[in-house]
Formats: sequence, structure tokens, C-alpha cells
Amino acid sequence: MTGHDAAVEAAVAGELSLLDPQVRRSPERVGELLHPEFLEFGASGRIWDRASVIAALAAEHASGGAATTVSRMNAVRLAPDVVHLTFDTDQGGRRARRSSLWRLTGQGWRLYFHQGTLFHADTA
Repeated sequence: MTGHDAAVEAAVAGELSLLDPQVRRSPERVGELLHPEFLEFGASGRIWDRASVIAALAAEHASGGAATTVSRMNAVRLAPDVVHLTFDTDQGGRRARRSSLWRLTGQGWRLYFHQGTLFHADTA
């Protein structure tokens, strides 16, 4: 990421919030960060909508889970109201390349689309 861009900073902050276990435990907080039309192509191949992600995250963190580390974060402002993020995550050895589109709404920056693809350390 280069330069100062409030839109990029807001999208990155939102993405990192969604990886925070305390935020993930809160359906209300996750709901504030997801666009009403949110869609995800998960690393598992499953297609997730907003309601299913909110429910899955609440259940995931009710039972605990490995911390997630983020690397190679890159952000590009594609339009005044759209930011594209790409980054890698590692959650207890489960690595994924991730891509997110954040859109500006009347309620602020919301995650509109996300995709994760698993990868092995030897293909990095």
C-alpha cells in the first residue's frame, strides 16, 4: 500500500476487524461490517451469504479457534466507493490467499465480496 488514502485505511481496518476473535464473536459487529448483499466464495468451495457468515463466525468462536495472522496485505482503490484488498492468512497452519471488495455505503465501508483460496507453504 502506498500513500495516504482514507478509503483504503477504512477497508483495511474493517478487514482486520473481521479477523479479530472478539469482533467475530459478535453477530451485531460482524453485521455492521458486511454489506447487505454480501457474498463469499469460501476456501472450502462453499458459497456464503451474509446471514450464513454471521452465524458461522458466532459458532466458530463460541468453540474457540486458532488465531489468524495476516501477511502481504495490498490495497487498491478501484473507484471512489470501491477498495480491493488482497492478502494471505494463516490460521493454525491453514493458509489462504484472500481477495475482498469493500464498498462505501450510507453506513460506511462494508465488505461486499470475499474469496479465499487455500495454498501450501511450498507454493508461496
